[in-house]
Amino acid sequence: MKNLSTPSRPQPTHPLAAAPVTAPEATVDGFVEQFLRNLNNGRGVALSASTPNDRYFALAATVRDYLMARWLEDVRRQRTAQSKGVAYLSAEYLLGRQLDNNLLATGLTEIAGEALAACGLDIDEVRALEIEPGLGNGGLGRLAACFIDSLATMGVPNIGYGIRYEYGIFRQTFVDGQQVEQADSWLSLGSPWEFPHPEAAQTISFGGHTETYDDDGVTRSRWIPAWNVQAVPHNYMVPGYHNGRVNTLRLWSAQATQGFDLRTFNSGDYQEAVRAQTYAENISKVLYPEDSTPQGKELRLQQQYFFVAASISDFVNLILPRDFDLTRLPERVIFQLNDTHPVIGVPELMRVLVDERGLEWDAAWAITRECFAYTCHTLLPEALEVWPSDLLGRLLPRHLEIIYRINDEFLDEVRERYGDDEDRIRRMSIIAPDGAVRMAFLATVAGSKVNGVAELHSQLLREKVLPDFDEFFPGKFTNVTNGVTPRRFVKLANPGLSRLITDTIGPGWLTDLERLRELEPFADDASFRQAFASVKAANKRALAKTLHARDGLTVDDGHMLDVMVKRLHEYKRQTLKLLHIVSQYDAIVSGRVSPAEVTPRTFVFGAKAAPGYAMAKRIIHLINAVGEVVNTDPRVEGRLAVLFPPNYNVTLAERVVPAADLSEQISLAGKEASGTGNMKFALNGALTIGTDDGANVEIRQLVGDENFFLFGMTEPEVATLADGGYHPIDFVRADENLQSALDLISSGAFSGGDGSVFEPVVSNLVHHDPFMALADFTSYAAAQQKVDALYADTEAWTRSAILNVARSGFFSSDRSMRDYIDRIWHTPPVR
Repeated sequence: MKNLSTPSRPQPTHPLAAAPVTAPEATVDGFVEQFLRNLNNGRGVALSASTPNDRYFALAATVRDYLMARWLEDVRRQRTAQSKGVAYLSAEYLLGRQLDNNLLATGLTEIAGEALAACGLDIDEVRALEIEPGLGNGGLGRLAACFIDSLATMGVPNIGYGIRYEYGIFRQTFVDGQQVEQADSWLSLGSPWEFPHPEAAQTISFGGHTETYDDDGVTRSRWIPAWNVQAVPHNYMVPGYHNGRVNTLRLWSAQATQGFDLRTFNSGDYQEAVRAQTYAENISKVLYPEDSTPQGKELRLQQQYFFVAASISDFVNLILPRDFDLTRLPERVIFQLNDTHPVIGVPELMRVLVDERGLEWDAAWAITRECFAYTCHTLLPEALEVWPSDLLGRLLPRHLEIIYRINDEFLDEVRERYGDDEDRIRRMSIIAPDGAVRMAFLATVAGSKVNGVAELHSQLLREKVLPDFDEFFPGKFTNVTNGVTPRRFVKLANPGLSRLITDTIGPGWLTDLERLRELEPFADDASFRQAFASVKAANKRALAKTLHARDGLTVDDGHMLDVMVKRLHEYKRQTLKLLHIVSQYDAIVSGRVSPAEVTPRTFVFGAKAAPGYAMAKRIIHLINAVGEVVNTDPRVEGRLAVLFPPNYNVTLAERVVPAADLSEQISLAGKEASGTGNMKFALNGALTIGTDDGANVEIRQLVGDENFFLFGMTEPEVATLADGGYHPIDFVRADENLQSALDLISSGAFSGGDGSVFEPVVSNLVHHDPFMALADFTSYAAAQQKVDALYADTEAWTRSAILNVARSGFFSSDRSMRDYIDRIWHTPPVR
């Protein structure tokens, strides 16, 4: 068997070299000393001459110093224990700001504040300088960040692998109400939280061809690549909460193997001299490059292979001990595929085991099938990635050969069980009839387990998306309902509520969130309700201050805060929310109701549309246009307001979520996999209006029907309507309010009298409405009347809000991790 050697580790020669790293003294004086040392030695300035950015970097470096000893000890402990760990492969990590989270984990928040005050500095002014890492887009990336937080808090060995995007997805701005994408230069001033290791770069190859050769009588294949890039790791610390544990997030940045051609530069062709460097670095420039062009598709595939190949090489060649027996690889690692983006890792591990390490195919396949597990995050067919075989073959020829063989052998198993059932074989083939590679199928065939992310989603995944595979692989499919970390989304985001909870039930609930159940009796305590309502009011004032400073927006006191923040996609149905707003506005201006009859509401949207998603961008334009008219029309007398702060991110979420009264979770039943925003809002005391979709089902079951505003069709009813032929115009004719709202938009009332501006949105709804917003409008409007009625009873509303908090402890990402460990990974903590 071939075996690539791993770098030898230096042996300590000086007694101090073998001594454990020690953290600075955890006192105010110790913190001040370390802060000034980092300012002087790290930034090269005295405190009196320092800039705000100098002070932020010195503060971050100081907090980092306190984590360092724990991190290095964890690395040593895990290397010594040789226990099984989780390698989490994700295209996104929506981390949010790191400073406060790391202060919280180390228990240094108060010490740091006092230490900076002793230096004449306001820690709030310093922390405000931090730029949020642009490493994710929405729920998928935030989930990954929550999961690695929980694994560290639970002491489970974990390394998160992803891409260090130089510009993230994009920074959203609005020009005349329309989305404009700008580069998110989050690294322009550097990042104090990362540790680059160019000496540990991995070489990642592309293109070329394959050839066969004889290896002592065995015919083998090898890949002859055409070009390659370097994957440079940047390590981030992932601290556990108050447990001294620190795991690692390793993000890869692309660099050219030979980035600068001096001879070409000296000849005067300066552009050509850096062409290779530019081409290579494009791989890690932006998250999800727009893929409506062939070049965009190719770049996406390059990104996916780049980071999984680097990650697998890193684990096999650097993390594992020298001379490790790779037949025991499943005892050391489980590679968790966070959606289909990293699935190309399956043929990559096979290539490493068979081509580089010389294992026989069957042995390698047995190892691979134990080393991968797949999380599916969607029910939308278009979101289950499919790669054209010509693109795969051109970019990764050896991998396409491996996929073909995996598919051939799998279909032989299908034929052995079912005979020549050609319909079934076509349905289950990894290779689609048009020759494209279905990555979700590959992940399902190769994965030891396949999980959905909410009970309903997992059921539909088995019954509708992958039913043949569920039948073929009994026991392979399971469910792990998503969760969120309470450290960031309760403790950090909502300190007032956190203090109230701790004062009421004592400490310990942040790592045992089911203890929130102890709050239930206090829902009937008038003094506790008053304290709870005061926290909510303070959070609303904090949000109002943030939005005014950030975007010049105003939040009226006394308004219900009605919030819908999520990626802009038609299935999320922001249009349904908007139609309800237009309907209320129309009822006032037409005189059908007086302003006094309308509950004062501020509607808050937050959403980005993919750059190439034209309809989503039109919907954003319409939301902003409606807001511009509603917010300035004296006829509504301040009863309605529509706010759409641009560039919604984790930092803003930490203000919006605690302030919200009503959480809008209104996707078409059967389309949302889970959602995690719904969990964050419930944990922070917002009531949910929603369909029976995704994790809404479990939220409603836990908090109780009386504390949840349910509306809309169920998933079977959606299927029945679709099968019978859905005609949205029939629902328009049956509801005068809906008809009036659509007519008002069509009239040009929100577009300066030009009805053509938003005609594509109206036409799409009236003639197509692929996600049945119009079919659910009447039910939605009725549910909103129930919202108004309950909100008018302040005590009853507050009681329901408290019960939402008390009964949502299930939605901790710690519980999600326990489910993954028990049902899929079998990775115990390292004590």
